[in-house]
Amino acid sequence: MQQQAIEVVREYTGAVFRRARVPMEPLDYEVDWVDQPSRHTTYPGAPRVPLPADLPALPTLRELFTGEQPPPRAGWSLPRLATLLRLSYGVLDRRLTVNWNQDVAKRTHFEHAVWGRGTASGGGMYPVELYLVSGASGPLLPGVYHYHTGQHVLERLLLGDVAGTVRGALDPGGGGRAGVGDSFLLAAIRFWKNSFKYNSFCYHVVTQDLGALLGSWELLGDALGVPLRRLLCFDPAPLDRLLGFDSDQEGVFAVVPIEWSADHPPADRLTDGGATGGPGPGGAEPAIELRVRYPAFERSRHVRRFPAVTAVHRAAATVPAPGTLAGAAPRELPGDPVALPAPVLAALDRPLSTVLASRSSSFGRFRRPPELTAAELGTTLAFAAAGRHHPADAGPPGPPRAGGTGSGGPALTRLWVFANHVDGLATGSYAYCPRRHALLPAAAAPAGGMSAFLQQQYFLTNYTMGQVGAVLAVSGRLDAVLDAVGPRGYRILNAEIGAVAQRAYCAATAQRIGCGAVLGFDNVAMDEALGLTGTDERTVLFLLLGRHPDAVADLAYRL
Repeated sequence: MQQQAIEVVREYTGAVFRRARVPMEPLDYEVDWVDQPSRHTTYPGAPRVPLPADLPALPTLRELFTGEQPPPRAGWSLPRLATLLRLSYGVLDRRLTVNWNQDVAKRTHFEHAVWGRGTASGGGMYPVELYLVSGASGPLLPGVYHYHTGQHVLERLLLGDVAGTVRGALDPGGGGRAGVGDSFLLAAIRFWKNSFKYNSFCYHVVTQDLGALLGSWELLGDALGVPLRRLLCFDPAPLDRLLGFDSDQEGVFAVVPIEWSADHPPADRLTDGGATGGPGPGGAEPAIELRVRYPAFERSRHVRRFPAVTAVHRAAATVPAPGTLAGAAPRELPGDPVALPAPVLAALDRPLSTVLASRSSSFGRFRRPPELTAAELGTTLAFAAAGRHHPADAGPPGPPRAGGTGSGGPALTRLWVFANHVDGLATGSYAYCPRRHALLPAAAAPAGGMSAFLQQQYFLTNYTMGQVGAVLAVSGRLDAVLDAVGPRGYRILNAEIGAVAQRAYCAATAQRIGCGAVLGFDNVAMDEALGLTGTDERTVLFLLLGRHPDAVADLAYRL
C-alpha cells in the first residue's frame, strides 16, 4: 500500500512538472468567479472570543538572522498568540496597485478588493484554516477554536478537553512524544478555496502555502521569544473527525504544540457529557468522541471535486513510517565558486512586524534601471537559505538552524540563480552554496539572451522578464524524499519550499526590492538550463527579484 501511494504521488507531481507542455486535466475547466468560495471561512452561530489587536515591537530581520533575538520566554500568552495569528494570516490592509494583472480594473471596486496579509499565498487564495485546541493549562476554556482571519477573533466550536485526541493522532504507534502538552495549533487546508481557480493543480500550490505559513510562524516564534515546533507526520483521521471534515475536501496538515506561560491562572477543565476526548480512568478512551458541532459557512452553490487532488491527498495522507531524510539532501556540486558580497545586515534593519505588514507580490511592477545589485541578491539568498533546515518530525533532529533557535533536519532544497540583470554579476545561471556564501556556475547565458530565454519559458502574461533582475529557483530531490519517508515526503518537501519562499519575500521587503513567487515556468526547460536533466533533482518554485519604480500610484490602507 505504501508503494502504491508513492506511485500516485509520483504520477501527480510528474503531471505538475510537465504541465507547461501537457496540460493537466480537466482541459475544459473554466473558473466561475461568481460562485467562488468566501475568502474568510466562518462558523455562523459559534460564540466569538475577541483577541488583542495591539501589536508589540518585534526584533528586526537582522537580529533574527544573526541570532540576536530576545531571550526565551516561559511560554505563550493570549496576546502573543494573537500577534502570531494576525501578523501571519490575519488581514492587515487593503491594497490597490497598478500592475499588469488582467483583473486590475476590478480591484478598484470594494467587492473585488485585495486584502493584504503577512504570508504569501498562491494566487492570493489563502486556503489554510487555523484552529486552536486549548487544554486546561491555557487561558481559554478548554475546547476547539477557529481563527476568523477577516475579523481577528476566535470562534469557539466545541467546549471540552480534547487534548487526548490530538495526542493520539500525533502518536498513532504508541511510541510516545515527549513534551507535547495539552494545547495545539492545527493548520488545515480547504481545497476548494484554491481548486475553484487552479483545479487539479491545487494540491501542489496549497502544500507550499502551508510551508509559507509555517515559515512565518518560525520567524514570529523566534521574534516573540517562544520558538515553535511543527509536526507534519501524524495520523490526520482523528483530527479530521474532530473538526467535522470530509477528508477528501479538507484536512489537517500540520500540528504545532503550544506551551502556555505560567503567568496566568489555568482555565477550569470542562467536559462535554462526561467525556473529555482524552484518556479516561486507567488510561481507557472515553465512551464519547467529541466533535465540532458548528458547520462552516459555504458561499459556493456548487463545490466541485477534482479526482487528481483527491487521489494525491489520499496518498499523501497515509500515516508515514519512521524514516530518515539524511540521504535526501541535495548533492554537493563541483565548480569554482564565484564570491558574493557579504550580506548587508544594515539592509535587514526593519522590524519583522513592519516587514510582514508591507510584504507584497510584485506582479508586473518590475522596472529597470537601476539594476538589482549582487549585494541585494546575496543578502536575499543568505536569509532565504536559513529557512531550508525546515524541521520535520520524520526522523531524528538535525543540526541547529542557521539564523534561528532550535534544531532542524537536513536541508532538502537548493537555491539556484538565473542572473538576468544584476550589477556585479555576469549573466548566467548559478547554484547557491550557503556554506561558502558563493555561487557555483551552472551554465552561461543562453545564445538569445537570458531575458528572451526566461520569457520563452514563462507561459503567463503578468511579468515581462526583461525588467526582472534575477530569477531564483528552489529545487529538491522529490524521489529521494519519497523513498526515505514515503508519500508524506511530498508535503514535507513542499513545506520547506514554501518556508524558503516566505523568507525570500521578507528579505526582499526589508531591502525595499520587489519579489514575486511564480509557478508558471516550463520546469523541463528550466531544469535543462541548470544541467539537472538526468538527475533526480528538479526545480519546483521560482522567485523573481528586481526593482519597483520610485513613482507609484499604489494605495495601502492599514487596518
